[in-house]
Amino acid sequence: MGIFEPYRAIGYITAAAPFSVQRLGTETFVTVSIGKAWQIYDCAKLTLVLAGPQLPKKIRALASFKDYTFAAYGSDVGVFKRTQQVATWSKHEEKIYLLFLFGEHVISLDIKGHMFLWAFKGVEPNPEPVGHIQLDNNFSPSCIMHPDTYLNKVIVGSNEGRLQLWNISTKKKLYEFKGWNSSVRCCVASPALDVVAIGCSDGTIHVHNVRYDEELVTFTHSARGDVTALSFRTDGQPLLASGGSSGVISIWNLEKRRLQSVIREAHDGPIISLHFFANEPVLMSSAADNSIKMWIFDNIDGEARLLRFRSGHSAPPLCVRFYGNGRYILSAGQDRAFRLFSIIQDKQSRELSQRHVTKRAKKLRAKEEEIKLKPVIAFDCAEIRERDWANVVTCHMDTSQAYVWRLQNFVLGEHILTPSAESKTPVKTCAISACGNFAVLGTEGGWIERFNLQSGISRGTYTDTSVESQCAHGGEVVGVSCDATNSIMISAGYHGDIKVWDFKSRELKSKWDVGHSIIKFVYHRANGLLATVADDMVLRLFDVVALRMVRKFEGHTDRITDLCFSEDGKWLFSSSMDGTLRIWDVILARQIDAIRVDVSITAVSLSPSMDVLATTHVDQNGVYLWVNQAMFSGSSNIENYASGGHVRNVEMPSISSKEGSLEESTQPLVDQHQIKNSPLVHPDHQIPNLITLSLLPRSQWQSLTNLDIIKVRNKPVEPPKKPEKAPFFLPSTPSLSGEILFQPNADVVSKDKDDQTIEVKHHNGKFDVTSRFLLLLQSCGDKRNFSAFTDYIKSLSPSTLDIELRMLQIIDDDDLEEVKQRPELHSIELLLDYFIHELSLRNNFEFIQAVIKLFLKIHGETVRRHSILQEKATQLLEVQSLVWQRIDKMFQSARCMVTFLSNSQF
Repeated sequence: MGIFEPYRAIGYITAAAPFSVQRLGTETFVTVSIGKAWQIYDCAKLTLVLAGPQLPKKIRALASFKDYTFAAYGSDVGVFKRTQQVATWSKHEEKIYLLFLFGEHVISLDIKGHMFLWAFKGVEPNPEPVGHIQLDNNFSPSCIMHPDTYLNKVIVGSNEGRLQLWNISTKKKLYEFKGWNSSVRCCVASPALDVVAIGCSDGTIHVHNVRYDEELVTFTHSARGDVTALSFRTDGQPLLASGGSSGVISIWNLEKRRLQSVIREAHDGPIISLHFFANEPVLMSSAADNSIKMWIFDNIDGEARLLRFRSGHSAPPLCVRFYGNGRYILSAGQDRAFRLFSIIQDKQSRELSQRHVTKRAKKLRAKEEEIKLKPVIAFDCAEIRERDWANVVTCHMDTSQAYVWRLQNFVLGEHILTPSAESKTPVKTCAISACGNFAVLGTEGGWIERFNLQSGISRGTYTDTSVESQCAHGGEVVGVSCDATNSIMISAGYHGDIKVWDFKSRELKSKWDVGHSIIKFVYHRANGLLATVADDMVLRLFDVVALRMVRKFEGHTDRITDLCFSEDGKWLFSSSMDGTLRIWDVILARQIDAIRVDVSITAVSLSPSMDVLATTHVDQNGVYLWVNQAMFSGSSNIENYASGGHVRNVEMPSISSKEGSLEESTQPLVDQHQIKNSPLVHPDHQIPNLITLSLLPRSQWQSLTNLDIIKVRNKPVEPPKKPEKAPFFLPSTPSLSGEILFQPNADVVSKDKDDQTIEVKHHNGKFDVTSRFLLLLQSCGDKRNFSAFTDYIKSLSPSTLDIELRMLQIIDDDDLEEVKQRPELHSIELLLDYFIHELSLRNNFEFIQAVIKLFLKIHGETVRRHSILQEKATQLLEVQSLVWQRIDKMFQSARCMVTFLSNSQF
């Protein structure tokens, strides 16, 4: 096990597989493929509902029916009920290309023309197909559909251009359509009987009557490419939507037989799927650009407008950096997009606006990609000035200007930073000062200039008189950085020269030569160390104050792509094209961990709390997260996790967990009862001398200490009504909640109003009522394992827990000898043992304190009168004092440190 282990990947919305739409009640859900996993979105707001498990191969086709999801990967079909895989269909020998839901059956088609029919009702782990059809040898299927009202019949399109009508019940071919000498790419049924639409690879759309084999109308795409998706509008409007490989969506009027409108630049890649919602003027589209969009036709002219969408990078990101105390990730990709990803809540992720790109593209009649800024090659941010002015600076490929961004409003800033050099060369690097007021730019021609971020005005240049071109460096500026106090500025040139400048006066203070061409460098402001990467694949660390090299790390076998310091400056991360990510301990001057992945890493960033590591990879559109196992394990010895000089082969983080993940749990597909009754997870390791909180809502344990005030505040205005009497011929007894429990002669198990189990035993005309609270307490007390009892009382509401404790209250305690025989006394003793046990383990600290206070308020007098309980109370006091003294000592140490630092004069 290493320090960082795979966690998950973010930024994936959909992949190049058609989606599946289903309607459950009043809600509509769409299932999309994201490579080797699938996700379900609620179409109301495109919020993520479920994420399926990671599969061994890429998903090529999807189908869904109620709680079932069918995913074709390789030559197998996985059957999932919610996120649990319940069966695998493995009859195919070739790659499965198509899945089609047909009533209570699923049809699967592979590239060799084998068609299998599967029944999924009462599905078995490894079932056999209920039917098999072998298509002709010269017929390679490309699409499949079912014409409405055609019983047990499907139409299969082919790459050869022909279509065939099959009866899957009798397994006979009924008819063959000659086609149009062009490969069939998609086909879909229309609201009108016997009419279907067929899209071909030559850009034509044929609306055909399959009953008489007659063509009704033909449309042709103006843009070259295949017709990849079709959908009919079903709310009464005679419209047909078509999507092509050019990313354009065309809307055709079937009555007027002409083009009605065009959604230009709907997607940046080929359209994969189109779907008109039933009886709604809303069209959903997905494409290979990692986006899914919804369009609504509510304009007077009949054109569509974008209603809502979810998107990620359509091309691999080049730079990543944590932002907002590690809650967000800034990412810049080759798709010319600058994005903000949330690692906590996926729906907060968004693309930063570049000022009305869509409107400007329409006005100039150009593509949106041409209007956007060129890909970002470097950027820097400062959170301290987020609310004041632009706090992000970006450098773009082959651009002689730098742009600023306001993350407060997620928009491009109002200033453009243009260096004043005579020869305009592209800006290659940038840095923002620690105060957030200044930005320093370095160009390809060796020019370094400082700008004010608030006004965008230049505040001087850094010039070395010994350089012939009167610039800062004789070649390209590889990197610039400022220290924490704005006293010095460090810059590095491609030819290996590192220079230290006075930040204010812009005079050269010192310089030295590395001896090799520098590719990249990173500066840590806290410890003053500068890490450089040279073309010899060696990492060198320099002390900027002492002007000497202090560390040298070797190990990478290919070009180093990125560097990153940890927040405390003790670790240095480096990624390389050899597929390795190495962690170097700066103090010990050695490698402490190294991992190798299948895809080379292009960028790396560590969160400020050092708990999550983010990486980007070659040809991967997402951002991959790695979790710090050593931090969450509670072990202080890093040697237990680090592999040292050994390189571990690790799989990349999956898009979803192995068991499946759940997000936005308020959606209808989520079983709330199952979540409510699921057991809580206890930590395996207790950190020494610390306490563990219960993670319960604050109101739940605070209400236990204020129940008296809450009861007075919530006192009913009207008196309670008397419950209705039971029929005279049924013997009955009142339950704890006041409800009537009808009692036959046998034992009965019932439930009270809070859905808590009550065991009622009938003995000789008497009823012994035992709640689940007492049953768990007794069973856990005998085993001296109170974990189940803790989970139970944490699930109770404050009022229910108060009632359970009051049920043990001894009221008539005049005769002490009789009281000693009562079971309530034993239960109170078990409760004291439970409190001692939990306090000694320091688990659920704040919740146990609230329960103890409520317990003493109710049973304090009983504890005082009995010697057995007094001994237990004494033990409880000792444990409580010992634990609290340790915690108070740490609090006092922290208070002293804060007081000392707040009164210090620097």
